[in-house]
Amino acid sequence: MFIETEGTPNPATLKFLPGQDVLGQRTADFADAEAAAASPLAAALFALPGVARVFMGSDFITVTKTDQLDWPALKPQIMGLLMEHLLAGTPLIAGDGAESLEDSDPADQEIVAQIKDLLDTRVRPAVAGDGGDIVFRGFRDGVVKLHMQGACAGCPSSTATLKHGIENMLRHYIPEVRSVEQTAA
Repeated sequence: MFIETEGTPNPATLKFLPGQDVLGQRTADFADAEAAAASPLAAALFALPGVARVFMGSDFITVTKTDQLDWPALKPQIMGLLMEHLLAGTPLIAGDGAESLEDSDPADQEIVAQIKDLLDTRVRPAVAGDGGDIVFRGFRDGVVKLHMQGACAGCPSSTATLKHGIENMLRHYIPEVRSVEQTAA
């Protein structure tokens, strides 16, 4: 197995590409070791000193590090652990790992469908290319709530991405959208 790596706009985050499906259509974001209890792989990564966040996407895994270690020291440990775990065929997530935390007015179902379509077709592919994901969390009173995951969580340019990129695009196509806000989860 050969695992490639790519940098992301977040210098504290590396994207690991194992050349195989990771979670398919799902994503999983583990902000700390406690959240990683649902994933044997994420728990093992958090056992490494210097790992601050783990995100799993369709065909990649991003790892965010603390300032405690530099990538030359941490990267080989992560690569070895990923290779060992993926070759063993151990489940990545215990149970189904599904979660739904949406908050939208039922009367806005048509607008919500338009927002999700734009996010899925125009935003998520670009964000996934940078090692992250964006999750729709709700729409109320003209405000779209989104959650940034993976390399995008804590990225220095995430606020600009939300406000200048995503908000402007959604407002252009959907006049009912007044603003976009980032949620913690």
